[in-house]
Amino acid sequence: MKTISESRAFGGVQGVYSHASEACDGEMTFGLFLPEEAEQGLVPVLWFLGGLTCTHENAMVKAGAQRWAAEAGIALVFPDTSPRGPGVADHEDYDLGQGAGFYVDATEAPWRSHFGMWSYLAQELPQVLFDAFPIAEAAQAISGHSMGGHGALTLAMSLPGRFRSVSAFAPICHPTGSGWGRKQFAAYLGADEEAWAAHDASLLMKKRGFDGPLLIDQGTSDKFLELLQPEALALAMVERRQAGSFRMQKGYDHSYFFVSTFMEEHIAFHAAALMA
Repeated sequence: MKTISESRAFGGVQGVYSHASEACDGEMTFGLFLPEEAEQGLVPVLWFLGGLTCTHENAMVKAGAQRWAAEAGIALVFPDTSPRGPGVADHEDYDLGQGAGFYVDATEAPWRSHFGMWSYLAQELPQVLFDAFPIAEAAQAISGHSMGGHGALTLAMSLPGRFRSVSAFAPICHPTGSGWGRKQFAAYLGADEEAWAAHDASLLMKKRGFDGPLLIDQGTSDKFLELLQPEALALAMVERRQAGSFRMQKGYDHSYFFVSTFMEEHIAFHAAALMA
């Protein structure tokens, strides 16, 4: 593993690191904030997954999470959203290819050679972190924005017992019925729509739900509402009688101004679960 940078922040350290990934067959980069408590022992961790076009850097720089994580004594992990570099397949459209991994393991050419994002996040990167840093494997939570909210919800519901809590900012809620999902799933996973269902938060909510605290924030002025389809997930939560909070925030859009506004509340929400 390579250290790209380390900066002091709120008493802790905000680092950026890269490592060779088998799941993505190439070099992957991630950000990691360790609070001051990590100097003394293991600390809980909150994963934050980025959205379309993002790298590890977007949320790391714009979300304002480090201040609140430092106060709570929680580590933050900011993975990249896809493999990158020469030889990695890409597309002229912003919502397919590099920067748009959709947190699935691609089975179709030309994507399957590198786009193993599900395995990367579910298996490989956690082991890298637990081996190299003072992070408590037994105290994990997960969050994300947009495509990252989709990833956070699907990982949380598909890996029971892994995460103590899950939250999302403006998640892609029903990708099998949206232009942000059908296009990408067809490219990455092929034409069999039954294979897509494992990566749809609304369908997973109906089938499994989440056994823990759940929080979702969605802006009412988000220009991508038709693509995000929050009503599908809200309905699935009601049908399942899923405990949790789904908040429609008046006047907020899809930007990191929205995310940073409610980040303190999300950190406090996860801290309560992680410290229980």
